[in-house]
Amino acid sequence: MVTRAEVLALDQADQLAGFRDRFVLDDGLIYLDGNSLGALPKHTAARVADVVSREWGRDLITSWNRNDWIGMPTRIGDKIGRLIGAAPGQVVCSDSTSINVFKLAAAALALRPGRRVVVSDRGNFPTDLYMIQGLAELTGGGVELRLVDETEVSAAITEEVACVMLTEVNYRTGWRHDMAAVTAATHAAGAISLWDLAHSAGAFPVALDAVGADLAVGCGYKYLNGGPGAPAFLYVAQRHQDSIRPPLSGWLGHDAPFAFDLGYRPAAGIQRNVCGTPPVLSMAALECGVDILLEADLDAIRAKSVALADLFHTLVEERLPGTFGIVSPRDAARRGSQVCLTHEAGYAIVQALIAARVIPDFRAPNILRFGLTPLYVRFGDVWDAVDRLVTIMETKTWQQPEFQVRAKVT
Repeated sequence: MVTRAEVLALDQADQLAGFRDRFVLDDGLIYLDGNSLGALPKHTAARVADVVSREWGRDLITSWNRNDWIGMPTRIGDKIGRLIGAAPGQVVCSDSTSINVFKLAAAALALRPGRRVVVSDRGNFPTDLYMIQGLAELTGGGVELRLVDETEVSAAITEEVACVMLTEVNYRTGWRHDMAAVTAATHAAGAISLWDLAHSAGAFPVALDAVGADLAVGCGYKYLNGGPGAPAFLYVAQRHQDSIRPPLSGWLGHDAPFAFDLGYRPAAGIQRNVCGTPPVLSMAALECGVDILLEADLDAIRAKSVALADLFHTLVEERLPGTFGIVSPRDAARRGSQVCLTHEAGYAIVQALIAARVIPDFRAPNILRFGLTPLYVRFGDVWDAVDRLVTIMETKTWQQPEFQVRAKVT
């Protein structure tokens, strides 16, 4: 049996331990939902306040040049690129994940004329699938979304497939695709790969350039700690950039936006994928979160993530045998940075945990999801979270009426 003393010794030896002090986290609170909303970096509030009071308040519209507001999408994009294995000039910070999925899926279909099938897996995040369904309606049935099981993706990539669209890490279970293998199978069939990195960017090293990925999207509010509703990002491999004509041809994607031409002419390179005016305040907040990650060693982040998840799995098996199903993979190579348990009363148990100052989240129909963000989650937090879960199950606290009421956000 693992002891708490052994667990606390792991925290003493943790080379990432100092990063926890860079975030706003209340004493006694165990935050295990950074895979849904990252914690607030301590310097974000001051940075955003400076943008408001000085850059906006004093410098006013001159800040587009003086403080380089206009360059934020590509500057922050290049920083994110360092976290996802993309050379400069291939990532831009823009719009939301859903909008970027639409833009790049449409672009992928245009890159493969004569093909109309988009392959994805049944565990993909619904918004990605909804975007393809919307494209199908928009084109009068000119696009077919074909869903398969996670383990059957490569076999489903036939010569009629235009695009293989996958989220690298399953949001419900933490199951992780083999990006290199799937991308190779995609290219062998002449199709385009589109990866959603929502549960990858900032959680572990990603190697988009190295595996030959074509397109990718991701969000800024999870492991990048950019705040609620933070801008998203998109990646277009250099070899495709001048071939893509964005389906949403916004003015800041124009080759000369301040010429105010009446006809659209796409900018060179990644810039053509910018649509509207950058949301300066939220981009400033996102840049704070990204900058912290750039100070850390991504390999160390991944190693700690693996160790935290292994510990969580072990403690649940030792202290709550037979109580929960465990759907997150035990094989670290096939797992993101989360642990996922199943129980028929999962929602109520999560609410009882929140009342006990442990914050995970619930995903229908029965999954308790625990996000492990190595920059601020400690090994002792994992021990204490499982300890409080043991108490809740032993005392049947989760059966209290207030924990049965479903809120709008789960």
